[in-house]
Amino acid sequence: MLSIFLQTLPFFLIIGLGYGAGRSGFFPEEATAWLTKFVFYFALSAMLFRFSANLTLAEVFDRTFVLAYLSATAFVYAIATLVALMRRVSLSEMAIEAQCAVIGNVGFLGVPMLAMLMGEAAIGPVVLVLAVDLIVFGSLVVILITGARDGRMSLGIFRSVTVGLLKNPMIVSIVLGLAWAGLRWPIPETMNDFLRILGGAATPGALFAIGASLASKSAERPYVAGWLSLCKLVLHPACVAVAVLVVFPVDPYAGAVMIAAASLPVAGNVFILAQHYGVAPKRVSSSILISTVAAIVTVSLVIGWVRGLY
Repeated sequence: MLSIFLQTLPFFLIIGLGYGAGRSGFFPEEATAWLTKFVFYFALSAMLFRFSANLTLAEVFDRTFVLAYLSATAFVYAIATLVALMRRVSLSEMAIEAQCAVIGNVGFLGVPMLAMLMGEAAIGPVVLVLAVDLIVFGSLVVILITGARDGRMSLGIFRSVTVGLLKNPMIVSIVLGLAWAGLRWPIPETMNDFLRILGGAATPGALFAIGASLASKSAERPYVAGWLSLCKLVLHPACVAVAVLVVFPVDPYAGAVMIAAASLPVAGNVFILAQHYGVAPKRVSSSILISTVAAIVTVSLVIGWVRGLY
């Protein structure tokens, strides 16, 4: 277990380096925003396209895998929603809290870290988890918040969700990569080198950006944030583990990757949504901060355990 911790530690040390740079003022919030944009639109997109272009849809899509992840995630989502309902918070706040409980930092942290620690074969399952998070739960939170504000559901909501998905560079790069693979075109050497070099900036850039963004976050209402962090770091991977080990006949390796992906801390894009809609941004900020710090230990424990499953 110590060896796993030492393997994951460099990832969190880069996050810590970014946090120190942001906290000291050496790396201001404006710089963090531009670095995040570079990683999101260029480096991470290049990495995802290159990985996807070397896969096939048959290798990525597994209906049983999707059903297992969707069922376990929906269960945790429902628990977080029920607890929020018992606290009598608004529908919009319920949606944001449930999002914190199930949406991990798969894009910025999961893709580079799990590919390195569990092998490049992990890319297919990780991409599928990312797609479910973005398409299903990313759409659901927007629908719930917008519907709650308007007091009704309208076609305009679904149009906005569709446009948002089509503009998401992670979705676009995955789809284009799989389309390229489907056409069975080899990636020219020059293009492959370009994607490899640009995609290589995704891992350090994303981790540094995560840390720098945490520097501006504070742990307000820690009891709620602590509960949501517990859901994300413990309850979510536990429910996913039950789904893949007991309920659904998922391939052991793919199931192990799914459990590891479920153990990641709360994603930064939940804060972007909360800030955009003005729904409990400080609560989300606290959840990201607490879960990321705790993940230094919990993610190592989970990855160490799942390695024994395949």
